[in-house]
Amino acid sequence: MSYNNNAAADQFVDFSFCETKDINEFVSIRIDNLWGSHGLEQTSPGRDILKEHLRQNGLGHIATDENDTGDDEQERLLFVTVQLFSSEIPLSLPLQTKYCPTTATNQEWREWIRFPTKYAELALDAYVVIALWDMQGLWDVKRLGECRISLFEPDSELVQGRRRLRLESSDQTDTEPKKAALKYDALFETLRRYDDGDVQRVDWLDSLAMERIAEIRDDEQLHATDLYIHVSFPQFDFAVTFGETLLDDPLVQKPQDSKYCPIFDPEMYRDNPAESKHRRLLRGHRSEQLDRELKPNPSIRDQLNTIMRYPPGQELSDNEKNLVWKFRFYLSSNKRALTKFVKCVDWNDPLESKQATGLLSEWAEVSIDDALELLSANFTNHSVRGYAVAQLRKATDDELVQYLLQLVQAIKFEYLNAATTHGVEAGAGSIEDWSRAMFTNESGLAGFLVERALGDKVLGNFLYWFLMVECDDRKTGKAYGKVMFQYVNALSDTESGQAMQTMFERQGKLVSDLARIAHEIHAMKEPRPRKVEWLREYLGDAKNGLVSFEPLSLPLSPDVEVVGIRAERASVFKSTMMPLFLHFVTSSGGLYPVIFKAGDDMRQDQLAVQIITLMDRLLRKESLDLRLTPYCVLATRVDQGLSQFIPSQSLAAILAENNNSILAYLRRSNPDPEGPYGVAADVMETYVKSCAGYCVITYLLGVGDRHLDNLLLTPQGHLFHVDFGYILGRDPKPFPPPMKLCKEMVEAMGGMDSLMYQRFKSHCFVAFSILRKSSNLILNLFSLMVHSNIPDIAVAPDQVVAMVQDKFRLDLSEEDAMRFFQTLISDSVKALFPQVIETIHKWAQYWRN
Repeated sequence: MSYNNNAAADQFVDFSFCETKDINEFVSIRIDNLWGSHGLEQTSPGRDILKEHLRQNGLGHIATDENDTGDDEQERLLFVTVQLFSSEIPLSLPLQTKYCPTTATNQEWREWIRFPTKYAELALDAYVVIALWDMQGLWDVKRLGECRISLFEPDSELVQGRRRLRLESSDQTDTEPKKAALKYDALFETLRRYDDGDVQRVDWLDSLAMERIAEIRDDEQLHATDLYIHVSFPQFDFAVTFGETLLDDPLVQKPQDSKYCPIFDPEMYRDNPAESKHRRLLRGHRSEQLDRELKPNPSIRDQLNTIMRYPPGQELSDNEKNLVWKFRFYLSSNKRALTKFVKCVDWNDPLESKQATGLLSEWAEVSIDDALELLSANFTNHSVRGYAVAQLRKATDDELVQYLLQLVQAIKFEYLNAATTHGVEAGAGSIEDWSRAMFTNESGLAGFLVERALGDKVLGNFLYWFLMVECDDRKTGKAYGKVMFQYVNALSDTESGQAMQTMFERQGKLVSDLARIAHEIHAMKEPRPRKVEWLREYLGDAKNGLVSFEPLSLPLSPDVEVVGIRAERASVFKSTMMPLFLHFVTSSGGLYPVIFKAGDDMRQDQLAVQIITLMDRLLRKESLDLRLTPYCVLATRVDQGLSQFIPSQSLAAILAENNNSILAYLRRSNPDPEGPYGVAADVMETYVKSCAGYCVITYLLGVGDRHLDNLLLTPQGHLFHVDFGYILGRDPKPFPPPMKLCKEMVEAMGGMDSLMYQRFKSHCFVAFSILRKSSNLILNLFSLMVHSNIPDIAVAPDQVVAMVQDKFRLDLSEEDAMRFFQTLISDSVKALFPQVIETIHKWAQYWRN
């Protein structure tokens, strides 16, 4: 509903809402995490594990605890129960979350619980009772605390979003929360209102405030003495108020009388014991010899082929699992079927697990694409992950570098799985157990990566810096620090190891110096020209050791050796964080321009450029060269990194300098009277192909915030995108087009009726078709990144793979997919709203400058 009185516009604003009687959804609540230490044991602090030269690179916070031997008694488990009430009458049975060990670093559930009551059936006094329980042993269960929250605010508005609740226990002597807790309660409420859009956003001020808020949050979480539980309610797009269904309303259809009364079963989503026993009987060892001879009939073969075409993230139904198991020996010759077979195995059943493990050695050799899927968080069995590592051993060093970013992320799954396998929980005490298992067992992913990195300089360089970034992670940083420690130690045993250690030390010092310079420039209260002058003076001073030094492999591109920085060409960009623009002098006498950013998270740009580079290789493998420009990006810490600079101009600047014509710029840079539209034929072909390539790729990645300032063009016609601050469908502007294809770009091809534009569309269709065939690989890479804490992935990690999968439209046939992409191109060219946004952006840039 929406009410707006134009006659009283000064007194009323547009306000949209709905009533609970119109919502036919079940009431639900998500139990997020627990804060505080009342009644809970604390883990002991760790110790430093890295050598001094690693500490100089900022890894001194990494530690382990040699004396932590784990629990001496039975394991203590926490769980939460929730129950829905109205008028003090329970509307549901107590519903329970999964168990969380008290020894875990964080007590987190992130679990949605659904009540058997719909919003339309709620009374105004409905509330939820939340209780925290501590279980030690089978019968020793103690309630640690309880709280209740009403489902409606005092103004009858439905509760939405996140909430922070204090748990009260019967043995608590101090019933009042501490002042620090009350302070954070107020801060939490402000943050919730900020997320809901009720607080005005100021980007530059918000970034500073969020850093301070993160410090306050971490301090509060560390020192909280009372128990607090964080929960989340479903978030609607508008306000929801209480509305009661009246049965005597003639517009309301009265329910028909029925002799049946539905009753909610809290165990409806759990395994049925009868079905579990049937499955065990069906898959018993006695049927193994019979199953070896089974051959599917045409109907069943079609069903199996359909299952084999499922994308990586799709779950199999029970019937599909049983079907795959039954014909497992028939499918063992199909390498694409292995991942489906692994999903259908009950790995908790020792007999079934033994049969499946034995069959792995008989299966047709899988590709690296499928091996990557077996390393995701969905596969926890040690034998399965060991099999995947064995397949990776057959990959070349170049292939490993291509997937190294994801493989480093998969180490955390190795860590968590190993901790569970060895009977300990993830935390300081489990690092040593995990380390012994991973580095003494040849099937461990971490040990494998260290082993291969010892023999290849490029692989070792990127492994070092990828690990360096992960060491900043609060949850798994210590485990990654152990991998770093093992790698640096292992370097001492190789011929070139000491030289590599020295190289890492020097690279670390170079990056630290650049970060310090960047922070000093950002803190200066001087105009930009004065900052540029200071930077050049500092770099030109020989005593600072940057104008000239011994040959050093550049972390961004280890094949390039640099010997200094050209001081007179250094500059500072105009953006908020004032990135450094530097020209490194190579050992061959050339220049290698880079951008160094401090204060920006470059991991997302690094991921986007890695996927673009991969897609470029996939296209070239099919003999389609779209003249892409996948420049190098390397995050050296969570908040800093390096980026290669490609000499080019933004489309906004080109249009401003060339009478709003890209074609005029190309004609001026590469004139050829005999070429298309007076431009050299090769340059025009490069422009058309690169436009097509980036249109397809940025669509698949869901790249947002596409304005003409982050689309660059080289004089040779290479168009490419920069600044991937928004991916996976996120965009700060309303109604973004499917891809960035403005009318000026099309006009440079000769217009929508030209031959060049038809070639552009043809390249788009071919590229989309090729990348659809490699969708499994791309989806597997994203599945390994779901816990990477990259900003746009962390927003909804459980939806990342589905978002990318939807872009490929795997549900369509090849012909329908091409027709669909044709529509995307037309919608992007004809979109009017992006042109308005572009004009607003242009004026905003003008006034900012």
